[in-house]
Amino acid sequence: MPTIVALVKYVPDTWSTKTLEEDNTLNRDAVDNIIDEVNEYSVEQALRLRDANPEAGYRVVALTMGPAGAEEALRKALAMGADDAVLLSDEALAGSDAIGTAWALSNAINTLDDVVLITMGTDASDSQTGLLAGLLAEYRQIPALTQLHAVSLAEGTVRGTREDHRGTWELSAPLPALIAVGDKADKPRFPNFKGLMAAKKHPITTLDLAAIGVDPVQVGLNSATTQITEAAQRPPRTAGELVETGSAEDKAAKIVEFLESKNLL
Repeated sequence: MPTIVALVKYVPDTWSTKTLEEDNTLNRDAVDNIIDEVNEYSVEQALRLRDANPEAGYRVVALTMGPAGAEEALRKALAMGADDAVLLSDEALAGSDAIGTAWALSNAINTLDDVVLITMGTDASDSQTGLLAGLLAEYRQIPALTQLHAVSLAEGTVRGTREDHRGTWELSAPLPALIAVGDKADKPRFPNFKGLMAAKKHPITTLDLAAIGVDPVQVGLNSATTQITEAAQRPPRTAGELVETGSAEDKAAKIVEFLESKNLL
């Protein structure tokens, strides 16, 4: 049975007050954690692709990497309609950067049969690097279509529409492939009561590094290629500068000067 892997992430709620540990990693125990909102959009795309192609017999497997509590993100995906869920959890993964995370996830995906498509969000709300799609595609040597807001599958090809500041682009790639979608895609469905009850009882496959054949020295904080060495609280937002006096030309010149000082031109 061909598999669509829907990657999800368990992240701190955007509205939570965040603090750092002594090693400058996020103190995740001190915040409320939820499924990353953009992943609800990517799970929705995986479910729509499955449902639009019943003859293909796709199954949707939600996959995440994180601590035991990350099961909550998987159960949200199951309640939405995912067929199965996999949790990659190992203490040695703590502090992994994007490269280590992509390597671990790619090896976890290898434990699944006949993976034809990977869906994910454009970037995670806790890191916002936007690196994972490219890294995963490189590790797996498959094409990646990113920043999509409309996706379809037909005859072994995935097609998507990307819209950015330069225009609208129609993209396509042969399967297997990876797609990353943003919050302009189809709205995520609300799980119904039956789905919520079924998700609570659904077994979740849990893997550790040994199960996916990854050496602990390849992941985690000590092997990270990027590290935070210092952090400070963001200063309170101050009132902006108003340009009220002078001619229209003078006002325009002041605005241009301000934008240039911020390297925005």
